[in-house]
Amino acid sequence: MSKTLIVITGPTAVGKTDLCLDIAKYFGIPIINADSRQIYRELKIGTAAPTEAQLQQVRHYFVGTQALTDYYSASIYEQEVMKLLEELFQSSDYALLSGGSMMYIDAVCNGIDDIPTVDEETRTTLKRRLAEEGLERLCEELRQLDPEHYEMVDKKNPRRVVHALEICLMTGRPYSSFRTNEHKERPFRIVKIGLTREREIIYDRINRRVDQMMDLGFLDEARRVYPLRHLNALNTVGYKELFTYLDGKWSLDEAVERIKGNTRRYARKQLTWYKKDPLVTWFSPDEKQQILNHITQL
Repeated sequence: MSKTLIVITGPTAVGKTDLCLDIAKYFGIPIINADSRQIYRELKIGTAAPTEAQLQQVRHYFVGTQALTDYYSASIYEQEVMKLLEELFQSSDYALLSGGSMMYIDAVCNGIDDIPTVDEETRTTLKRRLAEEGLERLCEELRQLDPEHYEMVDKKNPRRVVHALEICLMTGRPYSSFRTNEHKERPFRIVKIGLTREREIIYDRINRRVDQMMDLGFLDEARRVYPLRHLNALNTVGYKELFTYLDGKWSLDEAVERIKGNTRRYARKQLTWYKKDPLVTWFSPDEKQQILNHITQL
């Protein structure tokens, strides 16, 4: 295939941003963001979104394009990225996708099941029922409507339980009937590059990044979106801990330390996920020339 999608991934704070800027400049191409939280324009600091200076250096797609109250999903992301790639490949042999959201990257590389979009009435109804009846009651209903998915779903994750139940109720079919996990062939070559460092170095970078985010005004950003804390987009490391501080349950120092610890755990989870993929070739972010050689010599 004459067209190549470069996918650069790795744990949070490993150094993806700087390397991607260099690679984008080398090939003269934009960066397609694959961080599911950087898509939201209200979450610039807490997601370590590209700065204005970085956005001016290289064009970025899918950064700050959605409002927190917008409905968005990995399925929509897949459709929009595939359409964008078709356009980008008309003028370049390379495209660059980078981020740490495992589901978003997988959606572009392998495809995602074609699950119907939940209508607003169903979403509102299930949101109300979750608040009134509780998660346990909804889990029991999911068990009755889709016992296969009930056995595998994370029953402590309200978002996953509610979404499966939304599909069951809206379509009259089990959610599991839509999940084929069928790999979609792509009309371009995919080169997957994973970035890693010594674990203690990653942890130190995470700790310093959190301190920097706090200096940049992360608490004020969290305070601004606090009224929307019920939204799934805010059910994420950083915001959850600061919301607990704003609730008066933790001191600010404790909240910051929790952010660091939970981010380190998330980085370990990311690495575990990525290392299951045999198509990923691993480099240090400092090995820029080796990475360029790998991309161009394949």
